[in-house]
Amino acid sequence: MSHKDSLNTILDKYYELNLKVFQSGSTIKDIDNIFNLFTDDFTYVHPKCGGVYTRENLYNGYKRNQEKGSYNGKTVDIKVTSKIIGLNAIAVTKRFIRKEDGKTVEGKEQMAVFEFKDGKIIKIKEYW
Repeated sequence: MSHKDSLNTILDKYYELNLKVFQSGSTIKDIDNIFNLFTDDFTYVHPKCGGVYTRENLYNGYKRNQEKGSYNGKTVDIKVTSKIIGLNAIAVTKRFIRKEDGKTVEGKEQMAVFEFKDGKIIKIKEYW
């Protein structure tokens, strides 16, 4: 498998596992599966939604959202619309596909950059 293919496989797995967590009935094990893709020193950066999160901060946020029922199946897909794969990084544009009032609705396009180290995600930075 080439370097680009291995990064792409990790990215696809990340979105697949997130979609599973977003469904009602997801478990802590589903969250743990996402976090197995991250390095120990992973950071999540989202300037518009709170800034910089450590791995532990983000994990606790996932857990809290799950406990309060925020993961309810309204997100039915995550559609990746483009990727640029570079050396240990992928820039992505994506749309969340949601069920709203019985209709399937595509959200606005959003951009993120994923950085990788030793076959795991070390940083995600959101640009939306």
